[in-house]
Parts: sequence; C-alpha cells; structure tokens
Amino acid sequence: MRRLGMRAPLWAAMAAVLFVGSAVAAPRETRIPQAAIDAAAELRERALASDLGYKITESLTTQVGPRLAGSEADARAVAWAQAKFRELGFDKVWLEPVTFPKWERRSEYAQVLGANAQPLTLTALGGSPAGTVEGEVARFADLAALEAVPAGSLAGKIAFVDFAMPRAKDGAGYGPGGRVRSRGPSAAIRAGASGFLMRSAGTDSHRMPHTGITRFDDGLKPIPSAALSAPDAAQLSRLAALGPTRVRVALDCGWDGEATSHNVIGEIRGKSKPDEVVIIGGHLDSWDLGTGAIDDGAGVGLTMAAAKLIGQSKLRPARTIRVIAFANEEQGLYGGKAYAAKHAADVAKHQIGAESDFGAGRIYAYSSSAPDYAKTADAQIAQALAPLGIEHTPGKGGPGPDISPFAAGGLAWARLAQDGTDYFDYHHTPDDTLDKIDPKALAQNVAAYAVFAYLAASADGDFGSAAKKVTPPEE
Repeated sequence: MRRLGMRAPLWAAMAAVLFVGSAVAAPRETRIPQAAIDAAAELRERALASDLGYKITESLTTQVGPRLAGSEADARAVAWAQAKFRELGFDKVWLEPVTFPKWERRSEYAQVLGANAQPLTLTALGGSPAGTVEGEVARFADLAALEAVPAGSLAGKIAFVDFAMPRAKDGAGYGPGGRVRSRGPSAAIRAGASGFLMRSAGTDSHRMPHTGITRFDDGLKPIPSAALSAPDAAQLSRLAALGPTRVRVALDCGWDGEATSHNVIGEIRGKSKPDEVVIIGGHLDSWDLGTGAIDDGAGVGLTMAAAKLIGQSKLRPARTIRVIAFANEEQGLYGGKAYAAKHAADVAKHQIGAESDFGAGRIYAYSSSAPDYAKTADAQIAQALAPLGIEHTPGKGGPGPDISPFAAGGLAWARLAQDGTDYFDYHHTPDDTLDKIDPKALAQNVAAYAVFAYLAASADGDFGSAAKKVTPPEE
C-alpha cells in the first residue's frame, strides 16, 4: 500500500467502508413475495383437480414397463422421457450420459430336497453371481446372529437370515431390513457358506419376493444370493425347526460388462433468473419384476406434472424449474452421483432440490435444510402446503437418494415425506404395478411438489446452497 502513497487515515477509512460492505453482503432474510404465495394457492387447486401426474405414470408403466438399468427397456425409457418432456412443452430437454456395470437376470429356481420336497419362491438379489448350490440350511434370526458365527463354521451350508422387517409410516424398518440384503451375503461368505438366502426386505405376506441390490466386500468370492417371499421364508423356517433341511438354489444371473444410460432433464425456464434452478425429480430405472409404478414411475410422473403446471401459471417464477429423471438409482445412485459430479461447480446456482422416491402415498410432512436466514421462506412454503394436510416438521428427515450426493457437496434440500405404510408391501416385487397407485393421492403429491418448487423458485434470497462438504442426514 505504501507504494501507492496511501496515507494511514485514508486506508483506515477505506477499511471501514470494506467492513461495512462485507456486513451488507451477509445473507439477508429469504422471503417469498405475497404475489407468489397467492399464485401458489391457485396452482395448488389446479394441481389437485388434474390427473396429469397419473396419466404420465400410466404412460411410462404401460408403454415401457419394467426398466432394469442397462436393458433394452431402459433405453426405451430414456427415449420415452425425452418425448414426454417435449410433448408437455418443456422449454429445454437434454440428456447427460451415465455409465455403470450391467447386471442381468435370466432365471431363478429353488427347492427343498428330501422327504419334504417342494419348490420355494425366491428371486436373485441384484449383483448376485450365477450358480447352483445345494446344502443344509443354517437359519439365523437376524443379521447380527449370522455375523457372530465363527469363520468357516458354515462350510457346505446355505445361510438363511429370517428377519421380518417391521412396518412403519416413514419406512424406518427398511434400514435393518436393507442391511440384511447388503451385508448378509458377505457375512455368509466369511462363515464359509456356499449360498445365501434371506426373508425379503418387505412388509407383506404375499408370495412375492423382493429383489434389490446387494454388495460383496472386497477380497471375497461372491456366492449365489437370493430373497425368499415371506410365506416361503416362514415355510423354510418351520421345516428347519423339524430337523436338518437341504435346499437347492439355481440362479442364472450376473454382471455383463458396462452399459450407458442417461439422466433425462427437462426445464421450465424462469422469468428473471433463468440460470438459477430448483431441481425436482425421480429415478427412471426400475427393477425388472414389476412395472416400476411406485418405484419410481410415480416420482417421474408427479414431478413432470408439477413442472408442467408451473409453466402454465400466469405468474412464472423467477428461477428455472429443472426436472431430472435419474438413471440407475437402484444399483447404486449412479445417476445422482453423475449429476452431482457434472454440476459441482454450479451448486450455488441450484436454489434447492427435492426427489420423490418413496411411492405415491399422500405427503404428510415437509422439512428442509434451510439455514436460519431462510427460515421465514421455509415457513411460508410450509404454510402453503398445510391445506394439503402436510405438517411442518423442521429438523426431520433428509434428502432423497439421488439428491443426496449433491447435498453432500452443498446443495440445499427439501423433504416432502410420503406415507409409506404399505410401500414395502410392493417395493421391488412383481406387485409394483399401476393399480397400486391412488390417483387422488398422486394428485396431492403433484400439488405439493408444484407449490414447493414454485415458491422456492420465486423466493427473494436463497436456501443456502454453496460449494462445501457436508454430511446430510439420511432420508
């Protein structure tokens, strides 16, 4: 500074100005204009009266059906989503490639051998290798019991975890149920088992097994791994209680190179801040047993519909509404991770994000990661959602699955919690079909997402998105 001949009093004065300027630059309170709140009320009523979300979901599940990531049907789903965005009049539509390992299911069969011979209804877990194994069943009440057995003690046997997942409105039982699927096979391998069976991670009593991805820890040789329907798990448990029971499991499935699918993205452009975006969406892929209606055709359908209805509003929001149909969520959040990586430098331009991936039950609670200076706007959104029967529950929940990788990089998120009381009756089963969706409940979802996205996109101020590493709470 001395080189410029600046005197101390002048520098002190400039420092004072800089200090005042930095104070002014601090985040101011984020609020939503009354005009936007009034428009959101009208939007909410239009959405409740619309069947657009249901029609879009019906189109996807009927014209494409099951959409296993990397399959021919997955490619047709991408083409369908592009065409649907354009048909709905979105201002911009594009693809972003997502590459991942490709897993295929070809056939599966199991039977009890010996004096009580009978077939068992089961399905291979995603990621399982092919193979035919035969051995005596070793039953365990839960994952902890299997993980506690000595290494090598199950040599020549088939490990069977008979854990019944509890039912819960918020799906809390899926944590322990899903861990059996993800960690059980590796525990079985360490114990020396030749195969792994589990009671499906579900809450139904139908003879419908639930699939889902599993993992094998590094350094372990994978073994055939499958899930039994709840009645078959109970049957096998009773047979094992009578004495030694042998089972044969034959799976034809496995990894087959790599595949490339796409995140399909459509935008309704904002009026005054089009480069800033609110993101909503669901995942386009599904498992192959049902038609992927509740998981997650509904999420794609309702968010497409919400954005379309926003685009028809008399008062367009300031920011752009971006709908993302994510690729391959089911096998490892590949689409969500790819989007987060590609757009990491622009996280601050993402106002907030929300994903629908918990079926089509009525939304009953709203929360977000809004910082203190955005609490007023957060409360305004909650107030606009209240007529839909939605409670404001600050501090609860977390971002949706495909949103979570970006949230870990600083994206602000919102949670619109759906009633999942019966979600795990159908999740990942052949019973995940369109008839399980209540059109009126889906319309309520559309209304909630439309109100949330519209108001967030209309806010004066932001919700805290910034490039930073955080650990978001789990959904």
